[in-house]
Amino acid sequence: MSRRNTPLAVCAVVLALLGPLLPQRGWTQSYPQSVTDLIAKAKAQIRTIDMATFKSALDKGNLGLIIDVREPGEYADGHVPGAINIPRGLIEFRVWSYVGFPGRLDMRAKITLYCRSGGRSALAAKSLQDLKFSNVTAVDMNVEDWIKAGYPLVRE
Repeated sequence: MSRRNTPLAVCAVVLALLGPLLPQRGWTQSYPQSVTDLIAKAKAQIRTIDMATFKSALDKGNLGLIIDVREPGEYADGHVPGAINIPRGLIEFRVWSYVGFPGRLDMRAKITLYCRSGGRSALAAKSLQDLKFSNVTAVDMNVEDWIKAGYPLVRE
């Protein structure tokens, strides 16, 4: 390697090492095809709505329990008004108190899930469906598009 190319090589190595630690905003996330396939399979088995339908139902108060399945830091940076935060990795364990368990468990409770780009909400919706919840919807949208549209976000 010539001395002239050394700084570029060093930058490439540093970015490769730091990439997973950088915030996801503005960065394109790529996954193996198996992840894309898993999300597509989940979306084919669940009910989804787009951003416009989500916004309209939000305005009408017709979404039931709104769950933001992103991580707590993402939620604190800005979430849809009325949404609670249950991260995708904990949904199967933390949803129960919101649907009446143990007293009056309602497996038909209307639940609407969203995340940053639609992947985690689809997987979370599939998990809830597998637990026998019957009225679950995942929002297939990108939060950046929500922000660009000027729709409301609550910041904590």
